[in-house]
Amino acid sequence: MVRRNPASPPRRKKQYTDHEFGFFEDRALSLSLKEPTSPKPSAFSLFDHPFSTTEGEEEREREESEDRNPRSFPYHVKQKCWEKAEKIKGRDPDRWRRDALGNTVFRKLVGCPGCLCHDYDHILPYSKGGKSALENCQVLQASVNRAKGNRTEISRSDLIQKSAYCRVSGRDMDVIELSSYGNVRRGQDSGGCNIQ
Repeated sequence: MVRRNPASPPRRKKQYTDHEFGFFEDRALSLSLKEPTSPKPSAFSLFDHPFSTTEGEEEREREESEDRNPRSFPYHVKQKCWEKAEKIKGRDPDRWRRDALGNTVFRKLVGCPGCLCHDYDHILPYSKGGKSALENCQVLQASVNRAKGNRTEISRSDLIQKSAYCRVSGRDMDVIELSSYGNVRRGQDSGGCNIQ
């Protein structure tokens, strides 16, 4: 319930005159007199578009999509690429891994410039014919991946020097995980959550 100041008069609705909205009526009248120029589009139907029904056709479509070689890795390749990266003892492997150089990276931090951020790197660069396949994928700290670019003749020690170094304690990892996921999960080889 809205209370009013007893000294103020009650609010009244503004009354409009015909001439204030007359231009709308004229516009509506002119629109209704026009002939329709094109028929209304028909409703969408699944039967209007071809679809495959046999396993042979589905297999052929899958092979054709693999031949296209997208520039970025498909989702399922990124999943497998993350799984093949080195695990961190005592940490949930779905959340924490080490990149190809041993840098700690966090799953949710992708493409950012920080020390825990990672990219899915083409080992042989895409611009030099590298495929977007699991065999050519590695998890790499984002700053290292940017420094590597499309070069192939760069040594491991040069890449390590390009790493964004940060020392992250177990407690720091707990806080990052808690703020990102709302909980802390440990790996199978550890004994639970200890935030103090």
